[in-house]
Amino acid sequence: MRLDPKFRTGVIGVLAALSAAAVLAGCSSSPAKSSSTTASTPSASNTSTSAAPATTSLNFNSCSVVTQAEAASALGQSVTPGVLGTATVEGGLACVFYGPSAPSPTTPDTAQADSVRVVVVKGSDALTWYNNYKASPAVHAQAISGYGDQAYYDGYASLNVMKGAYYLRVAVAPSGAPPNLTGEEQLADNILPKLQ
Repeated sequence: MRLDPKFRTGVIGVLAALSAAAVLAGCSSSPAKSSSTTASTPSASNTSTSAAPATTSLNFNSCSVVTQAEAASALGQSVTPGVLGTATVEGGLACVFYGPSAPSPTTPDTAQADSVRVVVVKGSDALTWYNNYKASPAVHAQAISGYGDQAYYDGYASLNVMKGAYYLRVAVAPSGAPPNLTGEEQLADNILPKLQ
């Protein structure tokens, strides 16, 4: 039996909308305290913003380790609830919060001014992603002490931390102000204790 093409298109649209709503609902809820996760894989994580998070536990993604209040405090102003976007240089999904001056339209797949990006990757590939980004020609890594097992500032936008099997990258991009480490360090201080 063949379905009418208009009916089939409508069903696919409804399913896509429900999937997107489920992802956004998970991102805007309060952070989960669960530490049971599975390893991420770079190839599976770079497909779509509506795909499963890089770490596939039901209670874990980058939005589950940072609250809207923590992101607002780091940026120094109110922010939207977090939304998931592809984070190609970290091999996972980013949780992105936007301030009131963020350019429109916002797109969580690319870095934008007046935003906070948090990416957490866990598993055997985390160190590989951490080192690959550090070795990128665009990165001018500056070692930072006091965060996880090792950490560096990329020279212009983000603090990158390895803690055990976790790779954490945070970027705080205030609108109309030069990047600095203050917001990233504050956010890392809030997030790192949750990575266990």
